[in-house]
Amino acid sequence: MAQPAPRREAPDDLIPLDPSAVERAYHFHRAKRRRRVRRRQESTLAHLRFYLVMLVLVAAAIALVFATWHEIKQLFGI
Repeated sequence: MAQPAPRREAPDDLIPLDPSAVERAYHFHRAKRRRRVRRRQESTLAHLRFYLVMLVLVAAAIALVFATWHEIKQLFGI
């Protein structure tokens, strides 16, 4: 039967952790999350602006078609 591997104890002479490293990592990941959220919001707003501009262009095109049709009816007496 297999024997469990012997456990190694952590050496006591480890390099001490930089006290500000945790705080820097915290701020780094918060900034990363803020960038991700902001990018998602900007993407959503860009989609909304695109559809709003398309709606305005379609409305302008429809108005132009009706105005042209009205002028054609007046000109040719249709």
